[in-house]
Amino acid sequence: VQLQASGGGSVQSGGSLRLICAASARTFSKYEMGWFRQAPGNEREFVAAISWSGVSTFYADFAKGRFTISRDNAKNTVYLQMNSLKPEDTATYYCAADAYYTGRDQNEYAYWGQGTLVTVSS
Repeated sequence: VQLQASGGGSVQSGGSLRLICAASARTFSKYEMGWFRQAPGNEREFVAAISWSGVSTFYADFAKGRFTISRDNAKNTVYLQMNSLKPEDTATYYCAADAYYTGRDQNEYAYWGQGTLVTVSS
């Protein structure tokens, strides 16, 4: 599975961005998907995950109420809508996929895309 993340950019505090992760797999609809982020000097951390069907979603505490993960299996795409952005959301955001695992543990995801940089200014 090849993953391509896009949609990052620079935004002011309180603004919104929608990240997009496009997947190459013909069987994309069978993959569990996640978003992670890594800020400079920090370890990569979990942001959100979604099951293959889209029925189940999981969020980090900091993402609840502000971020929404969704997917369109017909387009082989996963989205991360980010609202009310804060400077502390500044990071490189990565999408990840796995055939079996949906959750917070990045070590369980088999496939990763390159990151897309999000910069939030105050």
